Amino acid sequence: MSVVASFGERLDAAFATRGRLCVGIDPHAWLLDEWGLPDSGAGVREFGLRVVDAAAGRVGIVKPQVSFFERHGSAGYAALERVLALARDAGLLVIADVKRGDIGSTVEAYGEAWLSPGSSLRADAMTIYAYQGLGSIEGVMRQAEAAQAGLFVVAATSNPEAAAIQQAVLQGSSREGSSVAGAIVSGVDAWNRSREGADERPFGSIGVVLGATILPEEFGIDVSSDARPRVPVLVPGIGFQGGELRDVPARLGALAPGAILTDSRGLLAAGPDGIADAIARRADEVGALDV
Repeated sequence: MSVVASFGERLDAAFATRGRLCVGIDPHAWLLDEWGLPDSGAGVREFGLRVVDAAAGRVGIVKPQVSFFERHGSAGYAALERVLALARDAGLLVIADVKRGDIGSTVEAYGEAWLSPGSSLRADAMTIYAYQGLGSIEGVMRQAEAAQAGLFVVAATSNPEAAAIQQAVLQGSSREGSSVAGAIVSGVDAWNRSREGADERPFGSIGVVLGATILPEEFGIDVSSDARPRVPVLVPGIGFQGGELRDVPARLGALAPGAILTDSRGLLAAGPDGIADAIARRADEVGALDV
């Protein structure tokens, strides 16, 4: 019986073979129109399948933005299932950008939907919120571990409205005095280090989300520790949202080796005829970074 590698180990392999570029699959209505596709379940299916075809062999990671499929109801979910299946068959790591968050059995049900091996929505990892405290998603972290899957916990994002919450200082908790974002990053780091065999792994399986345009120190996030296993860092906002590739390594400091650099609209705007070449060019740019 073959042993399934952990998400952190599969991520390390993807970095080694295909680099750290992640292609976002975001079927915005305006992009569907530019691609000559209908704004429907059939349209998002065709869009997603074409992006997967373009990404396969050029990158190792894709990130479907689930909301754009979800808005088409059952037809959108059926489309997403097809896209996820094709991505898995192509050997791509799939991060489902669902950003779920709750407590107890409710949030664990989300974990079952997106991480369970038998689910038609199964992904290699999912994004999640933990603003009720990391303890609120401990059940999902254990689910991810059991399924050899991953999580990316939202810590600090590029939208200015989030700063008041993410930079807020905790009171009355075990991490009192830390910022909300800082407590999430340090808590995820502590969780990864506590797992059996952690010292032998290049990356943990629980990561964080840090926007490409933020300065971690402004959010109370320590980027000086380089202990193993390293924390995977999903970095959205490259390109269309203003994030510059060249700025990421210095901003992330010791967290940079775990960076997954995501470009969505900047690539998708190339259209169905230009998407493959756009991905290849961006992958070369990412490969040239000193990370």
